[in-house]
Amino acid sequence: MLQRKQFVKKTKKGGVVKVVREHYLRDDISSGTPLDPESDPAVNKLSRDASHYLVADTNVALHQLDFLEHSAIEDVIITSVVLEEVRHQNQSAYQRLRTLTAASDRRFFVFSNEHHRDTYITALPGESPNDRNDRAIRVAAKWYDTRMPPSMPVIFLTNDADNLRKAQEDGLRAMTVQGYAQMRKDTPELVDLVAAGVTAEKENLASDSQGGKGAKRKRIYEDHRPTAAITAGIKRGIYHQGTLRAGRAQEGRLVCDSLADEVLIRGRVALNRALDGDVVAVELLPEEEWTGDGQKTPRQAPSPGTEENGDEAAAGGDGDDNQVQVAPGEHLEDDAWASTGGKRPQAKVVGIIKRNWRSRGYAGSLQPPREGQNRAGATSWLVVPVEKRFPFIRIQTRQADALMDKRIVVVIDGWEADSMFPQGHYVRTLGVIGDKDTETEVLLLENDINTAPFSPAVHACVPPLPWAVSEAHLQDPRREDLRGLPICSVDPPGCKDIDDALHIRDLPNGNMELGVHIADVTNFLLPGTAMDDEAARRGTTVYLVQRRIDMLPKPLTEDICSLRANVDRLAFSVLWELTLDGELVGCRFTKSVIRSRAAFTYAEAQARIDDARMTDELSEGLRKMNAYAKKRRAARAAAGALQLASPEVKFEIDTETQNPMDVAMYQIRDTNQMVEEMMLMANVTVAEVTLRAFPACALLRRHPVPAPRQFEPLQQVAAATGVSIDVSSSKALSDSLDGAVRMGDAYFNTLIRILATRCMTQALYFNSGQHAESEYVHYGLAAPLYTHFTSPIRRYADVLVHRVLAATLDLAPLPPSMRDAAGLKAVVDNLNVRHRNAQMAGRASVELHTLIFFHERIVLADARITKVRSKGVIVFIPKYGIEGTIHLTPKAEDGSEPPAEYTMDEQKQTIRHCDGQLALTVFDKVAVKIQIVTGVAHRRSLSLEWMSRDELPESEHME
Repeated sequence: MLQRKQFVKKTKKGGVVKVVREHYLRDDISSGTPLDPESDPAVNKLSRDASHYLVADTNVALHQLDFLEHSAIEDVIITSVVLEEVRHQNQSAYQRLRTLTAASDRRFFVFSNEHHRDTYITALPGESPNDRNDRAIRVAAKWYDTRMPPSMPVIFLTNDADNLRKAQEDGLRAMTVQGYAQMRKDTPELVDLVAAGVTAEKENLASDSQGGKGAKRKRIYEDHRPTAAITAGIKRGIYHQGTLRAGRAQEGRLVCDSLADEVLIRGRVALNRALDGDVVAVELLPEEEWTGDGQKTPRQAPSPGTEENGDEAAAGGDGDDNQVQVAPGEHLEDDAWASTGGKRPQAKVVGIIKRNWRSRGYAGSLQPPREGQNRAGATSWLVVPVEKRFPFIRIQTRQADALMDKRIVVVIDGWEADSMFPQGHYVRTLGVIGDKDTETEVLLLENDINTAPFSPAVHACVPPLPWAVSEAHLQDPRREDLRGLPICSVDPPGCKDIDDALHIRDLPNGNMELGVHIADVTNFLLPGTAMDDEAARRGTTVYLVQRRIDMLPKPLTEDICSLRANVDRLAFSVLWELTLDGELVGCRFTKSVIRSRAAFTYAEAQARIDDARMTDELSEGLRKMNAYAKKRRAARAAAGALQLASPEVKFEIDTETQNPMDVAMYQIRDTNQMVEEMMLMANVTVAEVTLRAFPACALLRRHPVPAPRQFEPLQQVAAATGVSIDVSSSKALSDSLDGAVRMGDAYFNTLIRILATRCMTQALYFNSGQHAESEYVHYGLAAPLYTHFTSPIRRYADVLVHRVLAATLDLAPLPPSMRDAAGLKAVVDNLNVRHRNAQMAGRASVELHTLIFFHERIVLADARITKVRSKGVIVFIPKYGIEGTIHLTPKAEDGSEPPAEYTMDEQKQTIRHCDGQLALTVFDKVAVKIQIVTGVAHRRSLSLEWMSRDELPESEHME
C-alpha cells in the first residue's frame, strides 16, 4: 500500500460519511514483452522481433484511432492512465481502444502503470490532473526505454506540443503521429490516416491548398457563440435549441420546443458549419428575410480557390412500422421543406451545443478534376459524400490516382470559420464505384449497420447443433404440449427465420380457439449474457434485397428458434376463445412445445383458401382465420384505424449474377392481411396484460398524432381534384380516405393512401414509466395500447416484452435491468435508432437494385402526377414503384432558362400550356422515359423525361 487517504463526503440526505481510499503498488506487474526477463510469459503480447515499440499518449488514443487500427501499427503500449482518460472522455473511442487491446491478432498491450512501484507518480504542487497524467505516461515510456536493449527503440507518440517538448527533454524518442507516419516508408498510406488537428501545421496545409503558403483566407462563417452566451440566450428567448435535420448540404430544418412552428435554415452561411444531427442554437431572422414556398435563398459565392458544391439535393422522408417504402429516386424532399402557403420562420445557427460527427466516417468519392484543371501532384482533394445532406470534405492524400474510381471512407476532424468545407482524413477504401458489393457496403456504413461477425463469447451462448426439444422441456410444468394442434406458418418466399405460427380449431363447447405461437427466444437468450448484450446493441435484424444481417447468430435464427415445419420447437403461445360470430370470450398465455404442420408462403396459403376442393384441416383453418381477420380489419377501420398504402417493390433476381432481372410492385394478398391481423391482435393483448402487471416498466410502442401541417401536402393535392381530407382525428382521416374516389380511376384511391402514408410520424418504442398515459396511443392503428411481441428472432424489443410477459405469468423473474429506468431508457432509445436505421438501409438496398436494373436500359412507362411544383412535376410510376421529378423548365447549355412551354400552378395543382390552355392536373396519367444519369463524383440517379403517351407501347398503359 503506497498511501491511505481519508476524507468526509456528504450524502444525498445531508449527512456525512467517512471515505477511506487506499492505493496499492506492486513490483511484479509484467511489461508484456519477452525482451524483459522479469515479464510474465503468460501475458506477453509484444513481439521479440519488432523493429520498435510505440507508447501512445491520451491525445493519440482519442483522436488517432483510425491510424492505430491500421494493420501496420503493431507492438503498441497503452498505459492504464491512457485507458482511463479515454473512458472518461469518449465511450465510443474507449470501446474501439478496448477492442484493439483485447484482439488476439493485434499486439496492443495494456500496462498497469498506475499500480507499478516504478511508474506510479503523485501530482506535484500546482500540477493539474491533465499535466500529471501526461507526466505519468512519459515516466512509463522512460521505464520501458531503460529496460529494453539498445536494439529495441521505444517511440513516444504524441500530438500535444507541450508533451512532445517535455518528452524530448526527458531523452525519449518522441514524435508526432504525422512524423511517424512519414517515417514509415513501408506503409505510405499511413499518412492519409492521420487525423487533422487544430494546429499551425494544419492551417498551413489548408492555406497551401487555397492559394499559397501563408495566404490569409477570408472568413466565411461567424464564430460560434460561447457556451455561457448560448445558455443565457436560450433562457432569455433570444436563441432556440433543437436538433438539425438537413435535407441538403445547404438547407436544414429545426423543431424547437420554444417555438410553435418548424424553423428553416437556408444557405451555407446560415447553417454556419452545422451538420445533420447536430444539436444547435439558432437565432430567428427578421421576418422580412423569410422566404416563401417555392422561393430559393440566393447561394453564397464560394471563396476564391474553393470548389463549389454544384450537385446538392435533398433526401427523402420516412414512415411508420414498415408501412412506408420510400420510392427509389424520389424527390418528395421538396415537399418536406415547404408548406402549401405563407412563410416559415427562418433562422441562422449561432452555436453548436453537441456535435454529431460520425466516428465511423462518411462514404464518398474524390471529386475528379474539372476539364482543363491540372491537379498533378496535388495532395488536397475534396471528397463528395454519397449522402447529399453532408457537405464536401477536404482531405490530404497522396493516393488520389489510385482512389479516383473508388468509394472511400473519410472522417471529419474539424471545420474552421475560414474554410468553405470541413477538414478530414482518409480511413479506408470500400471498393470500386458502381460495384454492387461496394455500394451495399456504402449503404450499410451510411445507416450505421453493424456487420461484424459475432464474437466467440456470443457463439458460446448458442446451444450446439443438432438441437432438439428434450424430455425435460416436455415435462416442464410451466410449458404445455401443443404438438397436436393444426399449426402452420405463413411467410414470404424463402423465409428461414420463422418466428410466428397460427392455428384455429373447434372447441367441444361450440366455440373456436385461435392461437398465435411465437418463437421462445428468451429460453436461449438470457439476460446479462454476451449474446444478450450484443442483441441489445444491434437491436434488430436488417433485411436487404439480397442479404440479411442477423440480430442473433444463424444457428438460433434459422434452426433452434425458427418454427420450421415438422420439427418440435419451443414457443410462447397466445390462445383466444371465440364464439362462432367472432366475439372474444377469453384469452390465456402459455409457454409451449409446438410442431408446425406446414410452412406456407403467402401465395401457397392463398391458393388453399381460394381452392374450394381443398378441404383438409389446414386449408379449412386458413379459411376460418381469413374470415375472422376480415371482420377484425373492418372493425378496426370502423374505430379509426388507417388503411394506408406504400409502393413496395419486389425483384426477380438472376441466380447466376445475383442482379435484378425485373422489378415490380409487391402484391398484397388476403393472407398477408390475415397474418397481420393475427399479429396485431397478439401485440395489443400482450400490451394490455403487461402494462397492468408492470405499469412502470412495460415496453410499449406509440405512434404520435401527426401535426396538422404534416397533412398540408396531402390536403392540397386532394383539394385540387375536389376531394376533401379531414385530419381532425384518425377516424376522420380514415373516413376521408375511404371516400377519396374518382369515377373511372380505380388507382386514384391507392395514390391518395400512398400520399397519406408519407404524412405520418415515426412510431417509437418507449418505457411506460416515462410517459403519460395520454401519450401511449398508436395513432395509425387507433389503438390505446400497442407493443411488439411477435418477432423476437429479429427484434430485441420483442425479447424485452417476452421477459415482461413471463414475469407477469410468474414463469420467470423480471430481470433487474427492466426496473432500471435510466438503463432501460438507454436501451429503448437505441432500439428506436436501430429500427429506423434498418428501415433506411432496406430502402437504400431497394434503390441500389433499382439503379442496377435500369443500368444501360432506357425504359418507357406510364406514370401518375402526384405533385405540381413551380418548375416541374413529381410523378409516380406504379409498375416499378418509383417516384421522381420531371423538370419542365430545363436550363440551356449556357445555363440560361429558355422561354417556358408550360405554366405550373402550385395552388391549383395544374399545368397549362403557354397559350393558357389546360394541359394536365395532379393525378393525371403521363408517359415517362426512365434512364440512369451520373452526376458529380459518380453519383448515380434515375432521370425521368416527359414524353407523349402516343409513344408508349400499349402494354405499358395502366388500366
